[in-house]
Amino acid sequence: MFAAFSTALSALDANVVAVSVVGNNLANMNTTGYKESVAYFQDLVSESMNGGQTQVGFGVSSPLTIMQFTQGAISSSSGPLDAAIQGNGFFVVNNNGATQYTRAGSFQVDLSGNLMTPSGQQVEGWMASGGVVNTGGAIGNITVPVGSLQAPQATRNMTLSANFDASAATGPASDWSAPVTVYDSLGNAHVLTLNFQQTAANTWSCQATVPGADVTAGVAGTPYDVGSPVQLVFSSSGVLTTPAAGSPITFAIGQPSDGAAPMSVNWNPWNADGTPTLTQFDQSSATSAISQDGAAAAQLTAVSMGSGGQLLASYTNGQQSVVGQLAMANIQNPQTLVSVGNNNYEVSADTGAPAIGAPGTGGRGTVVGGALESSNVDMATELTNLIVLQSAYQANSKVVTTVDTMAQAATQLIT
Repeated sequence: MFAAFSTALSALDANVVAVSVVGNNLANMNTTGYKESVAYFQDLVSESMNGGQTQVGFGVSSPLTIMQFTQGAISSSSGPLDAAIQGNGFFVVNNNGATQYTRAGSFQVDLSGNLMTPSGQQVEGWMASGGVVNTGGAIGNITVPVGSLQAPQATRNMTLSANFDASAATGPASDWSAPVTVYDSLGNAHVLTLNFQQTAANTWSCQATVPGADVTAGVAGTPYDVGSPVQLVFSSSGVLTTPAAGSPITFAIGQPSDGAAPMSVNWNPWNADGTPTLTQFDQSSATSAISQDGAAAAQLTAVSMGSGGQLLASYTNGQQSVVGQLAMANIQNPQTLVSVGNNNYEVSADTGAPAIGAPGTGGRGTVVGGALESSNVDMATELTNLIVLQSAYQANSKVVTTVDTMAQAATQLIT
Protein backbone atom coordinates (compact mmCIF):
# COMPACT_ATOMS: atom_id res chain seq x y z
CA MET A 1 0.00 0.00 0.00
CA PHE A 2 2.77 2.38 0.87
CA ALA A 3 4.34 1.67 -2.53
CA ALA A 4 1.19 3.19 -4.02
CA PHE A 5 1.92 6.41 -2.13
CA SER A 6 5.45 6.48 -3.57
CA THR A 7 4.19 5.75 -7.08
CA ALA A 8 1.61 8.52 -7.00
CA LEU A 9 4.07 11.01 -5.47
CA SER A 10 6.63 10.28 -8.24
CA ALA A 11 3.91 11.07 -10.78
CA LEU A 12 3.10 14.35 -9.01
CA ASP A 13 6.78 15.34 -9.05
CA ALA A 14 7.17 14.36 -12.73
CA ASN A 15 4.12 16.34 -13.80
CA VAL A 16 5.36 19.40 -11.90
CA VAL A 17 8.63 19.21 -13.85
CA ALA A 18 6.74 18.83 -17.13
CA VAL A 19 4.53 21.81 -16.30
CA SER A 20 7.70 23.83 -15.64
CA VAL A 21 8.99 22.85 -19.09
CA VAL A 22 5.75 23.97 -20.73
CA GLY A 23 5.81 27.19 -18.73
CA ASN A 24 9.36 27.91 -19.85
CA ASN A 25 8.38 27.32 -23.49
CA LEU A 26 5.46 29.71 -23.21
CA ALA A 27 7.62 32.29 -21.43
CA ASN A 28 10.05 32.23 -24.39
CA MET A 29 7.49 32.39 -27.18
CA ASN A 30 8.90 35.76 -28.27
CA THR A 31 12.57 34.97 -27.63
CA THR A 32 14.62 35.23 -30.82
CA GLY A 33 16.01 31.87 -31.92
CA TYR A 34 14.57 30.00 -28.91
CA LYS A 35 14.07 26.25 -29.33
CA GLU A 36 11.31 24.53 -27.39
CA SER A 37 11.97 21.70 -24.94
CA VAL A 38 9.84 18.58 -24.72
CA ALA A 39 9.48 16.49 -21.53
CA TYR A 40 9.82 12.73 -22.02
CA PHE A 41 8.52 10.44 -19.24
CA GLN A 42 10.16 7.12 -18.27
CA ASP A 43 8.83 4.45 -15.94
CA LEU A 44 10.81 3.07 -13.01
CA VAL A 45 11.81 -0.57 -12.63
CA SER A 46 8.93 -2.88 -11.71
CA GLU A 47 8.76 -5.22 -8.73
CA SER A 48 8.21 -8.88 -9.62
CA MET A 49 5.94 -10.95 -7.37
CA ASN A 50 4.40 -14.45 -7.47
CA GLY A 51 7.39 -15.89 -9.23
CA GLY A 52 7.36 -13.19 -11.86
CA GLN A 53 3.69 -13.59 -12.68
CA THR A 54 2.91 -10.18 -11.23
CA GLN A 55 4.84 -6.98 -11.92
CA VAL A 56 4.06 -3.75 -10.08
CA GLY A 57 5.81 -0.57 -11.11
CA PHE A 58 7.37 1.92 -8.74
CA GLY A 59 6.16 4.98 -10.65
CA VAL A 60 7.80 7.41 -13.04
CA SER A 61 11.24 8.98 -13.00
CA SER A 62 11.92 12.68 -13.42
CA PRO A 63 11.26 13.55 -17.10
CA LEU A 64 14.06 14.00 -19.59
CA THR A 65 13.99 17.31 -21.48
CA ILE A 66 15.08 17.35 -25.11
CA MET A 67 15.34 20.52 -27.21
CA GLN A 68 13.64 20.51 -30.59
CA PHE A 69 15.79 22.29 -33.16
CA THR A 70 13.12 22.68 -35.80
CA GLN A 71 13.14 25.76 -37.98
CA GLY A 72 11.50 28.87 -36.59
CA ALA A 73 9.73 31.42 -38.76
CA ILE A 74 11.99 34.01 -40.38
CA SER A 75 10.74 37.59 -40.50
CA SER A 76 12.26 40.85 -41.69
CA SER A 77 13.66 43.17 -39.04
CA SER A 78 14.78 46.78 -38.85
CA GLY A 79 18.24 45.99 -37.45
CA PRO A 80 20.90 46.49 -40.13
CA LEU A 81 23.12 43.82 -38.54
CA ASP A 82 20.39 41.26 -37.85
CA ALA A 83 20.84 37.79 -39.31
CA ALA A 84 18.73 34.65 -39.38
CA ILE A 85 19.75 31.07 -40.14
CA GLN A 86 17.67 29.19 -42.69
CA GLY A 87 18.43 25.51 -42.14
CA ASN A 88 20.98 23.78 -39.95
CA GLY A 89 23.75 25.44 -38.00
CA PHE A 90 24.62 27.96 -35.32
CA PHE A 91 26.39 31.28 -35.10
CA VAL A 92 29.67 31.05 -33.18
CA VAL A 93 30.26 33.50 -30.31
CA ASN A 94 33.09 34.10 -27.85
CA ASN A 95 32.03 34.49 -24.22
CA ASN A 96 35.19 35.58 -22.37
CA GLY A 97 37.25 32.92 -24.09
CA ALA A 98 34.56 30.20 -24.02
CA THR A 99 33.13 29.19 -27.39
CA GLN A 100 29.34 29.13 -27.45
CA TYR A 101 26.69 28.72 -30.13
CA THR A 102 23.45 30.54 -30.83
CA ARG A 103 20.61 30.80 -33.32
CA ALA A 104 19.76 34.36 -32.25
CA GLY A 105 21.18 36.82 -34.77
CA SER A 106 20.25 40.19 -33.26
CA PHE A 107 23.77 41.62 -33.47
CA GLN A 108 25.11 45.08 -32.71
CA VAL A 109 28.41 46.98 -32.62
CA ASP A 110 30.12 48.32 -29.49
CA LEU A 111 32.22 51.50 -29.24
CA SER A 112 35.32 49.64 -30.41
CA GLY A 113 33.59 48.27 -33.50
CA ASN A 114 33.29 44.69 -32.20
CA LEU A 115 30.30 42.77 -33.52
CA MET A 116 28.44 41.64 -30.39
CA THR A 117 25.34 39.82 -29.22
CA PRO A 118 22.93 41.86 -27.05
CA SER A 119 24.32 40.11 -23.94
CA GLY A 120 27.93 40.97 -24.74
CA GLN A 121 29.42 37.95 -26.53
CA GLN A 122 31.71 38.64 -29.49
CA VAL A 123 30.60 37.19 -32.83
CA GLU A 124 33.15 34.98 -34.59
CA GLY A 125 34.04 34.82 -38.26
CA TRP A 126 36.65 35.99 -40.74
CA MET A 127 37.85 39.51 -41.52
CA ALA A 128 38.27 40.58 -45.14
CA SER A 129 41.54 41.73 -46.66
CA GLY A 130 41.13 43.98 -49.66
CA GLY A 131 37.46 43.03 -49.87
CA VAL A 132 38.31 39.30 -50.07
CA VAL A 133 37.49 36.81 -47.30
CA ASN A 134 39.54 33.66 -46.75
CA THR A 135 37.16 31.21 -45.07
CA GLY A 136 39.86 28.56 -44.95
CA GLY A 137 41.70 30.25 -42.10
CA ALA A 138 41.05 30.28 -38.36
CA ILE A 139 38.05 32.23 -37.13
CA GLY A 140 38.31 35.20 -34.78
CA ASN A 141 36.35 38.12 -33.44
CA ILE A 142 34.73 40.28 -36.12
CA THR A 143 35.55 43.98 -35.88
CA VAL A 144 33.60 46.49 -37.92
CA PRO A 145 35.46 49.59 -39.19
CA VAL A 146 33.86 52.45 -37.25
CA GLY A 147 34.19 55.91 -38.81
CA SER A 148 37.00 54.79 -41.10
CA LEU A 149 38.06 56.54 -44.28
CA GLN A 150 38.24 54.52 -47.49
CA ALA A 151 41.44 55.25 -49.38
CA PRO A 152 41.08 56.54 -52.94
CA GLN A 153 41.57 54.20 -55.84
CA ALA A 154 43.19 55.41 -59.04
CA THR A 155 41.41 54.56 -62.27
CA ARG A 156 43.16 51.81 -64.15
CA ASN A 157 40.45 50.59 -66.52
CA MET A 158 37.36 52.01 -68.14
CA THR A 159 34.61 50.77 -70.45
CA LEU A 160 32.30 52.62 -72.78
CA SER A 161 29.31 51.28 -74.68
CA ALA A 162 28.30 53.47 -77.59
CA ASN A 163 26.88 53.63 -81.08
CA PHE A 164 28.38 55.61 -83.95
CA ASP A 165 25.93 57.07 -86.46
CA ALA A 166 26.36 55.12 -89.70
CA SER A 167 24.64 57.88 -91.69
CA ALA A 168 26.90 60.67 -90.41
CA ALA A 169 28.81 62.71 -92.96
CA THR A 170 32.56 62.42 -93.03
CA GLY A 171 34.38 65.32 -91.41
CA PRO A 172 33.60 67.83 -88.64
CA ALA A 173 29.84 67.38 -89.08
CA SER A 174 30.14 63.93 -87.48
CA ASP A 175 31.94 65.21 -84.37
CA TRP A 176 30.70 64.05 -81.01
CA SER A 177 32.30 63.38 -77.62
CA ALA A 178 31.98 61.19 -74.53
CA PRO A 179 33.28 62.54 -71.17
CA VAL A 180 34.49 59.99 -68.61
CA THR A 181 35.30 60.97 -65.02
CA VAL A 182 38.47 59.24 -63.80
CA TYR A 183 40.41 59.48 -60.53
CA ASP A 184 44.09 59.86 -59.70
CA SER A 185 45.96 58.26 -56.79
CA LEU A 186 44.96 61.11 -54.44
CA GLY A 187 41.28 60.69 -55.24
CA ASN A 188 40.91 63.86 -57.31
CA ALA A 189 38.56 63.64 -60.27
CA HIS A 190 39.57 64.44 -63.84
CA VAL A 191 37.40 64.49 -66.94
CA LEU A 192 38.84 62.39 -69.74
CA THR A 193 36.98 63.39 -72.92
CA LEU A 194 36.91 61.07 -75.93
CA ASN A 195 36.40 63.17 -79.09
CA PHE A 196 35.17 61.22 -82.12
CA GLN A 197 35.10 62.17 -85.82
CA GLN A 198 34.38 60.07 -88.89
CA THR A 199 37.43 60.32 -91.16
CA ALA A 200 36.33 57.81 -93.82
CA ALA A 201 33.56 55.34 -94.48
CA ASN A 202 33.28 53.01 -91.45
CA THR A 203 36.33 54.66 -89.89
CA TRP A 204 36.38 56.97 -86.88
CA SER A 205 39.15 58.86 -85.16
CA CYS A 206 39.25 59.12 -81.35
CA GLN A 207 41.34 61.83 -79.67
CA ALA A 208 41.38 61.81 -75.86
CA THR A 209 41.85 65.09 -73.96
CA VAL A 210 41.94 66.33 -70.38
CA PRO A 211 41.74 69.93 -69.11
CA GLY A 212 45.17 71.54 -69.48
CA ALA A 213 45.17 72.69 -65.85
CA ASP A 214 44.89 69.07 -64.67
CA VAL A 215 48.35 67.96 -65.86
CA THR A 216 51.78 69.51 -65.46
CA ALA A 217 52.41 69.33 -69.22
CA GLY A 218 49.22 71.21 -70.04
CA VAL A 219 48.13 74.84 -70.23
CA ALA A 220 45.21 76.13 -68.19
CA GLY A 221 42.16 76.82 -70.36
CA THR A 222 43.38 74.63 -73.22
CA PRO A 223 42.48 70.93 -73.65
CA TYR A 224 45.53 68.70 -73.41
CA ASP A 225 45.77 65.94 -76.01
CA VAL A 226 46.43 62.53 -74.47
CA GLY A 227 48.58 60.69 -77.02
CA SER A 228 47.81 60.41 -80.71
CA PRO A 229 44.38 59.79 -82.26
CA VAL A 230 43.16 56.18 -82.23
CA GLN A 231 41.48 54.61 -85.26
CA LEU A 232 38.18 52.76 -84.81
CA VAL A 233 37.16 50.68 -87.85
CA PHE A 234 33.80 48.96 -88.36
CA SER A 235 32.71 46.33 -90.83
CA SER A 236 29.94 46.87 -93.37
CA SER A 237 27.62 45.27 -90.82
CA GLY A 238 28.48 47.86 -88.17
CA VAL A 239 30.65 45.49 -86.12
CA LEU A 240 33.92 46.75 -84.64
CA THR A 241 36.99 45.21 -86.28
CA THR A 242 39.82 47.52 -85.17
CA PRO A 243 41.20 47.46 -82.55
CA ALA A 244 40.91 43.70 -82.38
CA ALA A 245 39.70 41.85 -79.31
CA GLY A 246 42.42 41.57 -76.69
CA SER A 247 44.05 44.85 -77.72
CA PRO A 248 42.99 47.51 -75.18
CA ILE A 249 43.65 51.18 -75.88
CA THR A 250 45.95 52.90 -73.36
CA PHE A 251 45.61 56.58 -72.52
CA ALA A 252 48.85 57.77 -70.87
CA ILE A 253 47.53 60.93 -69.22
CA GLY A 254 50.82 61.72 -67.49
CA GLN A 255 51.62 63.64 -64.32
CA PRO A 256 48.62 65.31 -62.64
CA SER A 257 49.28 68.84 -61.43
CA ASP A 258 48.02 67.97 -57.92
CA GLY A 259 51.09 65.84 -57.17
CA ALA A 260 49.41 62.46 -57.65
CA ALA A 261 51.14 59.55 -59.35
CA PRO A 262 51.23 59.59 -63.17
CA MET A 263 47.97 58.38 -64.66
CA SER A 264 47.42 55.71 -67.30
CA VAL A 265 43.96 54.37 -68.18
CA ASN A 266 43.16 51.31 -70.29
CA TRP A 267 40.04 51.27 -72.47
CA ASN A 268 38.93 47.87 -73.71
CA PRO A 269 36.15 48.20 -76.32
CA TRP A 270 35.36 44.46 -76.05
CA ASN A 271 33.29 42.50 -73.55
CA ALA A 272 34.64 39.43 -71.78
CA ASP A 273 32.52 37.20 -74.02
CA GLY A 274 34.20 38.57 -77.16
CA THR A 275 31.43 40.94 -78.27
CA PRO A 276 32.33 44.60 -78.94
CA THR A 277 30.95 47.44 -76.81
CA LEU A 278 30.97 49.75 -79.85
CA THR A 279 28.63 49.55 -82.86
CA GLN A 280 27.98 51.58 -86.00
CA PHE A 281 24.32 51.54 -86.91
CA ASP A 282 21.90 54.04 -88.39
CA GLN A 283 21.14 55.65 -85.04
CA SER A 284 22.39 58.82 -83.42
CA SER A 285 25.90 58.76 -82.02
CA ALA A 286 25.61 58.38 -78.27
CA THR A 287 26.91 56.49 -75.27
CA SER A 288 24.70 53.98 -73.47
CA ALA A 289 26.95 53.01 -70.55
CA ILE A 290 30.21 54.14 -68.96
CA SER A 291 32.17 52.54 -66.14
CA GLN A 292 35.60 52.89 -64.54
CA ASP A 293 37.29 51.26 -61.55
CA GLY A 294 38.55 54.35 -59.71
CA ALA A 295 37.06 56.07 -56.68
CA ALA A 296 37.59 59.14 -54.53
CA ALA A 297 38.34 58.90 -50.81
CA ALA A 298 35.11 58.29 -48.88
CA GLN A 299 33.79 58.15 -45.34
CA LEU A 300 32.11 55.06 -43.94
CA THR A 301 28.36 55.66 -43.63
CA ALA A 302 26.95 52.31 -42.56
CA VAL A 303 27.68 48.63 -42.05
CA SER A 304 24.95 46.11 -42.80
CA MET A 305 24.45 42.36 -42.91
CA GLY A 306 24.15 40.93 -46.38
CA SER A 307 22.68 37.60 -47.39
CA GLY A 308 25.18 34.81 -46.91
CA GLY A 309 26.47 36.36 -43.69
CA GLN A 310 28.73 38.94 -45.29
CA LEU A 311 29.23 42.27 -43.52
CA LEU A 312 29.03 45.09 -46.07
CA ALA A 313 30.47 48.57 -45.49
CA SER A 314 28.84 51.44 -47.39
CA TYR A 315 30.74 54.65 -48.16
CA THR A 316 29.80 58.19 -49.17
CA ASN A 317 30.97 57.56 -52.73
CA GLY A 318 28.24 54.96 -53.17
CA GLN A 319 30.58 51.99 -53.10
CA GLN A 320 30.27 48.90 -50.91
CA SER A 321 32.98 46.54 -49.76
CA VAL A 322 33.01 43.29 -47.81
CA VAL A 323 34.63 43.72 -44.39
CA GLY A 324 33.83 40.38 -42.76
CA GLN A 325 32.08 37.03 -42.97
CA LEU A 326 30.11 35.26 -40.25
CA ALA A 327 31.18 31.74 -39.35
CA MET A 328 28.66 28.95 -38.86
CA ALA A 329 28.97 25.71 -36.90
CA ASN A 330 27.28 22.51 -38.02
CA ILE A 331 26.53 20.16 -35.08
CA GLN A 332 25.25 16.69 -35.94
CA ASN A 333 23.42 16.10 -32.62
CA PRO A 334 22.30 19.54 -31.40
CA GLN A 335 19.86 17.97 -28.90
CA THR A 336 22.87 17.26 -26.68
CA LEU A 337 23.80 20.93 -26.36
CA VAL A 338 23.47 22.55 -22.95
CA SER A 339 21.58 25.84 -22.67
CA VAL A 340 23.64 28.43 -20.76
CA GLY A 341 21.23 31.35 -21.01
CA ASN A 342 21.27 34.49 -23.18
CA ASN A 343 20.14 32.35 -26.15
CA ASN A 344 23.49 30.52 -26.10
CA TYR A 345 24.48 26.86 -25.96
CA GLU A 346 27.63 24.97 -25.03
CA VAL A 347 28.73 21.51 -26.08
CA SER A 348 28.35 18.62 -23.64
CA ALA A 349 30.31 15.38 -23.32
CA ASP A 350 27.86 13.76 -25.76
CA THR A 351 28.00 16.50 -28.41
CA GLY A 352 29.78 15.79 -31.67
CA ALA A 353 32.64 18.07 -32.66
CA PRO A 354 31.23 21.26 -34.27
CA ALA A 355 32.26 21.65 -37.92
CA ILE A 356 32.89 25.35 -38.55
CA GLY A 357 32.77 26.86 -42.01
CA ALA A 358 31.03 29.35 -44.26
CA PRO A 359 27.21 29.42 -44.50
CA GLY A 360 25.76 27.33 -47.30
CA THR A 361 28.63 24.83 -47.30
CA GLY A 362 29.09 21.39 -45.76
CA GLY A 363 25.42 20.90 -44.86
CA ARG A 364 25.21 24.27 -43.13
CA GLY A 365 22.19 26.47 -43.65
CA THR A 366 22.19 29.88 -45.25
CA VAL A 367 22.14 33.29 -43.59
CA VAL A 368 19.39 35.81 -44.35
CA GLY A 369 20.50 39.38 -43.71
CA GLY A 370 18.12 41.92 -42.17
CA ALA A 371 15.96 39.20 -40.62
CA LEU A 372 15.52 37.23 -37.38
CA GLU A 373 14.41 33.70 -36.60
CA SER A 374 11.42 33.50 -34.27
CA SER A 375 10.90 30.94 -31.50
CA ASN A 376 9.60 27.56 -32.69
CA VAL A 377 7.14 27.34 -29.78
CA ASP A 378 3.56 26.63 -30.85
CA MET A 379 1.18 28.13 -28.30
CA ALA A 380 -1.75 25.83 -29.14
CA THR A 381 0.40 22.74 -28.63
CA GLU A 382 1.81 24.01 -25.34
CA LEU A 383 -1.64 24.90 -23.96
CA THR A 384 -2.90 21.44 -24.93
CA ASN A 385 0.06 19.87 -23.13
CA LEU A 386 -0.68 22.03 -20.11
CA ILE A 387 -4.27 20.74 -19.92
CA VAL A 388 -3.11 17.12 -20.22
CA LEU A 389 -0.50 17.57 -17.50
CA GLN A 390 -3.01 19.27 -15.21
CA SER A 391 -5.41 16.37 -15.66
CA ALA A 392 -2.63 13.85 -14.95
CA TYR A 393 -1.67 15.74 -11.78
CA GLN A 394 -5.29 15.75 -10.57
CA ALA A 395 -5.63 12.02 -11.34
CA ASN A 396 -2.51 11.14 -9.34
CA SER A 397 -3.67 13.38 -6.49
CA LYS A 398 -6.81 11.25 -6.45
CA VAL A 399 -4.60 8.15 -6.13
CA VAL A 400 -2.97 9.65 -3.03
CA THR A 401 -6.30 10.43 -1.37
CA THR A 402 -7.66 6.99 -2.27
CA VAL A 403 -4.65 5.18 -0.79
CA ASP A 404 -4.93 7.37 2.30
CA THR A 405 -8.57 6.36 2.73
CA MET A 406 -7.64 2.70 2.33
CA ALA A 407 -4.88 3.06 4.91
CA GLN A 408 -7.30 4.59 7.40
CA ALA A 409 -9.76 1.77 6.81
CA ALA A 410 -7.05 -0.82 7.43
CA THR A 411 -6.08 0.89 10.66
CA GLN A 412 -9.65 0.83 11.85
CA LEU A 413 -9.78 -2.93 11.19
CA ILE A 414 -6.89 -3.41 13.62
CA THR A 415 -8.52 -1.33 16.35
